[in-house]
Amino acid sequence: MPISWIYLIMAIIFEVFGTTCMKLSEEFTKIIPSIFIFVFYGLCLTFLTLSLRKIEVSVVYSIWSGLGTIVITSIGITCFNESFSFVKLISIILIIIGVIGLNLGDYLGN
Repeated sequence: MPISWIYLIMAIIFEVFGTTCMKLSEEFTKIIPSIFIFVFYGLCLTFLTLSLRKIEVSVVYSIWSGLGTIVITSIGITCFNESFSFVKLISIILIIIGVIGLNLGDYLGN
């Protein structure tokens, strides 16, 4: 796996950690999760920027935001007892289809 894709995976992981810390910080009233928001987002944006060396920005951003959204939605439902609905499921499926479409765009023709 090329290093740019590893950077992108790391960016997604740190974005998920940072977003989870947002919830855990309880509006910045808990100090440790509040500090980790900035640490994780700093690492996230660093790795996101490094991934752009070899991967197009449209592909990087769609994968980063799409997969991050899917993982955070799953964490919200399973860990924070957020609601789950058919609309959320269909929306996640559409995100996946969109990310696949952007990645296949170059292979199937412009």
